[in-house]
Amino acid sequence: MVSTSLLNVSSGQTFLGLCSLLITVLSLLVIRQLMKQRRPRGFPPGPTPLPMIGNILSLATEPHVYMKRQSDIYGQIFSLDLGGISTVVLNGYDAIKECLSHQSEVFADRPSLPLFEKMTKMGGLLNSKYGRGWIEHRKLAVNSFRYFGSGQKMFEKISEECMFFVDAIDSYKGRPFNPKHLVTNAVSNITNLIIFGERFTYDDREFQHMIEIFSENIELAASGWAFLYNAFPWIEYLPFGKHQKLFRNAAEVYDFLIQIIERFSQGRVHQSPRHYIDAYLDEMDQSASDEATSYSRENLVYSVGELIIAGTETTTNALRWAILYMALYPTIQDKVQREIDCVLGGKAPTLEDKQRMPYLEAVLHEVLRFCNIVPLGIFRATSQDALVSGYSIPRGTMVITNLYSVHFDEKYWSDPGIFCPERFLDSNGHFIRREAFLPFSVGRRHCLGEQLARMEMFLFFTSLLQRFHLQFPPGSLPSLSPKLGMTLQPLPYSICAIRR
Repeated sequence: MVSTSLLNVSSGQTFLGLCSLLITVLSLLVIRQLMKQRRPRGFPPGPTPLPMIGNILSLATEPHVYMKRQSDIYGQIFSLDLGGISTVVLNGYDAIKECLSHQSEVFADRPSLPLFEKMTKMGGLLNSKYGRGWIEHRKLAVNSFRYFGSGQKMFEKISEECMFFVDAIDSYKGRPFNPKHLVTNAVSNITNLIIFGERFTYDDREFQHMIEIFSENIELAASGWAFLYNAFPWIEYLPFGKHQKLFRNAAEVYDFLIQIIERFSQGRVHQSPRHYIDAYLDEMDQSASDEATSYSRENLVYSVGELIIAGTETTTNALRWAILYMALYPTIQDKVQREIDCVLGGKAPTLEDKQRMPYLEAVLHEVLRFCNIVPLGIFRATSQDALVSGYSIPRGTMVITNLYSVHFDEKYWSDPGIFCPERFLDSNGHFIRREAFLPFSVGRRHCLGEQLARMEMFLFFTSLLQRFHLQFPPGSLPSLSPKLGMTLQPLPYSICAIRR
């Protein structure tokens, strides 16, 4: 009896001890988290954060709009707390120009976020830290786009893809269809020519599945679960949450990319590259004896995946928005088509024709401004301590560039909430460039495929409107609200392409 009582007392003391230890550990974690939420000295002001989670809940819907509204209260440069991650938000053209142009190198890093670490180990191209690895990969990508993605041969390839594209649309014979699949396939094929040296047919199910996963991950990477994961990486062990879907998708894509890289590297001749993969493998061979090199099989996989995403998602969504707005504003569409008919007659468009189509060029620019395809860019970080507008921003601080606020900056745009292509034309109808126009960002991390994207948009858009009149199915009017993610894409809609 006595020994049983002593055993019970001992068990109870052990349980209480474990409970006490657990409470102590949790208390220390809470205190640590609250300490992380303290703004550094001289840091920009911002909205009051909630304990533990900070301002994360405020980013659940239309974070770019929320940030612009906060700039009306706290100024163009303010701060947010994302679960203990002190973040500076840049709003308006003046603030973004000051940081990304005038202090380009200072704002050229990437934040060491758990999500980036998990997905790419801060390697590859887009998410790599600012330093030798990024410089090497950026230089190779730029040279590859210049060598494999420009010139008359590439122009002919894009023109050929335009014909595949409009012929595929023609097969619907004016019946309603969702243009997302065909636009995505056509645009991705231009990037595929640079990376793989080949296009994929529109019925290649394996490649289309990968593109769909990429698109889904673009959405998931900007979800509330992604922000929570960055703040509390331990939620990785929870069996539920959108971040788990993100990781499963990434693993599937990674395996697919390994296979496809192996397939397109077969038959490679050293120093005679046919495409980006060959060029990358040549760099790996040359730097094999350099222990500090950033070229590796793993970084090749990350870079290929990132180039596919960057080369497909933005241009695809820009064209999908352009199609939607042409059907929404038939008078604008008619004016574009009159210009096309006047300049081209019945011939296929060339890049030289672009200069002779100021109104079409104005429409495409207004689509990019108004629809804000990548509203928050890709998150940046300071590579060293920075001083901006009297605020002190420590090295390694995450920085969000609200490009949406640039394109709706009332200082530079009159009535920015109105879709008006004429804002890119002078009184004589000539196209004019606008200073506060940054759809491809600016500075050292600006989009390396900008010129190719502009060429694609012009050729696909011109070829489409040259052949078809676009309209919504009778009684149908799609929502203009975007589907939120790292990019803003239209919600699914149907269109009728009537042969002209």
